[in-house]
Amino acid sequence: MNKEKAKGLLNLFLCMLKIGVVAFGGGYAIVALLETELITRRKWVTHDDFMDMVGIAESTPGPIATNTATFVGYRLYGVMGSV
Repeated sequence: MNKEKAKGLLNLFLCMLKIGVVAFGGGYAIVALLETELITRRKWVTHDDFMDMVGIAESTPGPIATNTATFVGYRLYGVMGSV
């Protein structure tokens, strides 16, 4: 793994860790925070992609934030990012 990919994976992990630590109120309360971090601040996904991810995350088992983090990780870094 090259240094750039390792740094990107670390940034992804730290972003999701921050969201997980500061988010209270359940899955739907976290959607606005996810949107701000993933679209506005980091520009990792587009708004349309994010809405698709949230829709899929709602329909699959598990917390919305975890499923969305998995989708974003996969989109950015493949299987390693989704882990």
